[in-house]
Amino acid sequence: MTRRPVITLTTDFGLTDHFVGVMKGVILSINPQVDLVDLSHLVAAHDILDCAFLIAQSYRYFPRDTIHLVVVDPGVGSNRRPILATTAHHKFVAPDNGVLSLLYDREESFEVRHLTNDRYFLMPVSSTFHGRDIFSPVAGWLSTGVQVERFGERIADYVRLAMPAPLRLPEGTVTGAILKVDSFGNLITNLTPQDLPELFAEKPPSFTMIINHQTITRLVTSYSEGKPSELFAILGSSGYLEVCTNQGSAATVLKASRGDEVKFVPERSGRQSGLTVYSRP
Repeated sequence: MTRRPVITLTTDFGLTDHFVGVMKGVILSINPQVDLVDLSHLVAAHDILDCAFLIAQSYRYFPRDTIHLVVVDPGVGSNRRPILATTAHHKFVAPDNGVLSLLYDREESFEVRHLTNDRYFLMPVSSTFHGRDIFSPVAGWLSTGVQVERFGERIADYVRLAMPAPLRLPEGTVTGAILKVDSFGNLITNLTPQDLPELFAEKPPSFTMIINHQTITRLVTSYSEGKPSELFAILGSSGYLEVCTNQGSAATVLKASRGDEVKFVPERSGRQSGLTVYSRP
């Protein structure tokens, strides 16, 4: 049996206006046999990095040949380009504003095309709603089997945002940053087991994590290991180290937000003085 094509939708449009429903209507008018999946419509408004993180954490869990429609587009109506990015197993229709930057970092090979063939647009094209007039119809036509070459020429100068990278200092300290604060108030850092191999060794050292002059000194394997109000580190499902508190918001306790520095100090580097230490009694 032939599998129905799948299109995911990710936007910052919210759920109270007509925008998402209209985009679905455009797609279904082109291909009524498509399965539409709402990935999220609550991306922080105009927040390209928030959306980039969401897409990077999600796309690999969908079937081969899924089309991902991404509309977080503060530059709509400007000279920013609409693009189609293609990897070995997925396609992405999005604005060329860096929203696919983490995808580019994860994929070994991909191509990016500038969407220029207005035969596949909904005319006339509004200067304020490319989600309806460009991105949705392109996704719809892709789902019918139109080849990517028909939509526009390949480009090499697509926008690729520089993402913050961890830095290891000679004495063993590693500095990173908070990538995202999730809806529970967990702080998702850009630190991975590859950045902190000693922390995930068979016999890991004692350590201190420092955020906003406050420290965390315990790594757990499940949220339930932490006591209510205790702050701890955990390797999250995204593959990044997170700072959390059981049944509370680490972001609130630490007064932390995206972009704040995270410092990992192994025991051999010495304790920091004058800091508030959170650990299990």
